[in-house]
Amino acid sequence: MKLYSFFRSGTSHRLRIALQLKGLACDYEAVDLRREQHLGAAYKAVHPQGLVPALQTDGDDGLLIQSPAIIEWLEERHPQPPLLPTDPAGRARVRALAAIVGCDIHPVNNRRILEALRHDFGADEAAVQRWCTTWIVAGFDAIEALLAADAQRGDFCFGHTPTLADVYLVPQVESARRFQVDLSRWPLIGAVDAACARLAAFRDAAPAVQPDAA
Repeated sequence: MKLYSFFRSGTSHRLRIALQLKGLACDYEAVDLRREQHLGAAYKAVHPQGLVPALQTDGDDGLLIQSPAIIEWLEERHPQPPLLPTDPAGRARVRALAAIVGCDIHPVNNRRILEALRHDFGADEAAVQRWCTTWIVAGFDAIEALLAADAQRGDFCFGHTPTLADVYLVPQVESARRFQVDLSRWPLIGAVDAACARLAAFRDAAPAVQPDAA
């Protein structure tokens, strides 16, 4: 398989974690968002949206786009180890935690939105920072409350092993650090992030160790 990725992209990061947890190796094809390589004709021929990540599969499934769809594909094609609990209520809870990041924080804080704020709406860097912080705080406050309410939870977002919720949360914590958000407000999220950092799958997926991070 070939993974089209940018080291600092949160969606690429979450897919790299899922691949690592599944024990799946990929050829790494860097797409440099800083040089707007994703907007060029060569990459648009691969992915018409010009977004990362994309995953070229080895079989008949072809090229996969959109990290939620790719991770669902991974879960169906490579079900072990599972990223979702077995019971419907547990699966719904994990999906909800992931959706707080995937639907409510990340989409309004990703690069193209921030570039639009800067260039189309005249936002300075202080305003962009306030924008990012607003949505991170709102989402993390909700996640922290949900973690606190789960008496059965282990070291991770749900249960005692990483799930889809951790796959989504850890890249968003990394992004919050990059935006200089004070994470001390959310000790449970910090503890989950620390537990994940003890696992090789999360360390090997981290932005700083990717081939294009230099």
